[in-house]
Amino acid sequence: MATLEDIAVSAAINLLSAFIFLLAFAILRIQPCNDRVYFPKWYLKGLRSSASHPGAFVRKVVNIDFRSYIRFLNWMPEALKMPEPELIDHAGLDSAVYLRIYLMG
Repeated sequence: MATLEDIAVSAAINLLSAFIFLLAFAILRIQPCNDRVYFPKWYLKGLRSSASHPGAFVRKVVNIDFRSYIRFLNWMPEALKMPEPELIDHAGLDSAVYLRIYLMG
């Protein structure tokens, strides 16, 4: 039978891993090379035409604007306030499911 200490360790591991996955998701979504993965509807609707930015190869792969790393979780409050059908229309079903997993967890 699990002791209270075992349950606390399990909860801490789960919280830490959820936080790490949220950070990885948020940081990967602001990288230019991941635009088509994280924003496919914007490409289909014509809101974005190309993931490539003029300039060096580094700018095409890595976001070097450090201000965006400070604001990288600004989308969360708006996404949590958005009704689910609107979220699915705006960001896709996978984003709605991802947020639902975090809210249920």
